[in-house]
Amino acid sequence: MKPVPEVKFGLMFRCETLSVPVMRHVLGDTLRGLGVDEETIYDILLAATEACTNVLTHGGQKVQGYAVCASLGAVGCQVEVSDDGVGMMPRAMEARPPGPESPAAQLPESGRGLAIMRACVDNVTLDSRPGHGTVVTLRKHIRWPKDAPLRQLRAAS
Repeated sequence: MKPVPEVKFGLMFRCETLSVPVMRHVLGDTLRGLGVDEETIYDILLAATEACTNVLTHGGQKVQGYAVCASLGAVGCQVEVSDDGVGMMPRAMEARPPGPESPAAQLPESGRGLAIMRACVDNVTLDSRPGHGTVVTLRKHIRWPKDAPLRQLRAAS
């Protein structure tokens, strides 16, 4: 079986509402074109949408833009959503993953973002320090089919 090469790409956006559907379109089409299954694409897009929406909602007025960087390889996909905002204090980041006692549907409308991200992907990390912006990293395992177009990139190079 051909090995899966690593592919990386990035998108830079201004903080405006239109950036979220554009991100979904570009990221979704790229994942689809490389051979990722639709269920995995749905999960990744939902988590990435929540992360981008959090930048627009919580980033503050000083955040002018943000980046969405994706990498795909043999074991899966990683998407980083980063902004150049003021960051958050450690206490603001103490949101715990939802347990059986607090499903996402029972959380207040604001505050569901991290719970939704954690429900969609295998791993979510949040790195934010005052004065250094915020980076949300989403990781999802992918089982690549033998005929995935991403495998063909290695054969062509």
